[in-house]
Amino acid sequence: MDLNTLYHRTVEAWVDRVNAVPTDQWDRPTPCRRWQVRDLVNHVTGEDLWTVPLMRGARLQEVGDRFDGDLLGDEPIGRSLHAAGEATRIVAERLPEHGTVHLSYGEEQMDEYVRQLAADHLVHAWDLAVATGGDARLDPHLVAEVATWFAEREDLYRGAGIIGAALTPRGDAQSRLLAAFGRDPQWGPNHAAAAAFSDAFGQGDVDAVMALMTEDCVFEATSPAPDGTRVEGAEAVRRVWEELFAGSSEASFTEEELFVSGDRGVLRWRYAWTGEDGVPGHVRGVDVLHLREGLVAEKLSYVKG
Repeated sequence: MDLNTLYHRTVEAWVDRVNAVPTDQWDRPTPCRRWQVRDLVNHVTGEDLWTVPLMRGARLQEVGDRFDGDLLGDEPIGRSLHAAGEATRIVAERLPEHGTVHLSYGEEQMDEYVRQLAADHLVHAWDLAVATGGDARLDPHLVAEVATWFAEREDLYRGAGIIGAALTPRGDAQSRLLAAFGRDPQWGPNHAAAAAFSDAFGQGDVDAVMALMTEDCVFEATSPAPDGTRVEGAEAVRRVWEELFAGSSEASFTEEELFVSGDRGVLRWRYAWTGEDGVPGHVRGVDVLHLREGLVAEKLSYVKG
């Protein structure tokens, strides 16, 4: 496929998903951890804005912080589409020169830079689609082109920390490409709920934690041995969290690993606090989660020690 055609069509895939974002879903979680829908769209919009000066030969210091921060304002769709349109026009104009661009890691061939952009637009189009309930099917021709290019660069991307750990490749070509980019092709409401649940615990936000649990939720603590304590119902579980965070100074949960498959999740964590005597302490443990329709129905905790 002609490179300009590839780039143009991946941008079209992206803008189609941006156009379809419902007005009430800009704060929804995405497969890109720590990014909500608005953050994701802002990121790609920034890439599109950067494309214009870079394709014209500008250096990073000449652009400076012009594209930092919020780029969407009160017209997120309009601003994103405008940036995409400007980017596609400059690529069509300058790509035939096959020149170079100045990137953060040094000088790069235009062709390589445009392929990087095409891959980013295609994968983020899927991210946005699954986050907002849109069309997650990617054009198989675009998938094949990006996959062929990425096969020789996957280790480089992962070593630089640009993408997450690879998942076991299964299924069709689209699923294999997403897995290579560190995405779970089955990502859905349960993945989003588990990630938001972990983040809420990390912030010590009891209201946010409970908003992510079912009314009939269950929590099982490790102690006392051998079977622990079982607490049932949202009201009773809320009291446990309130006592937990109120009873420890500078208490914090840190996620070490999160894995979700179907309606089950495994969350490894580290809980740290400062005791009344000023001495810090911590424990590490694992939660086995049961997820139901985007909410946590069961949290079974197991602590080391």
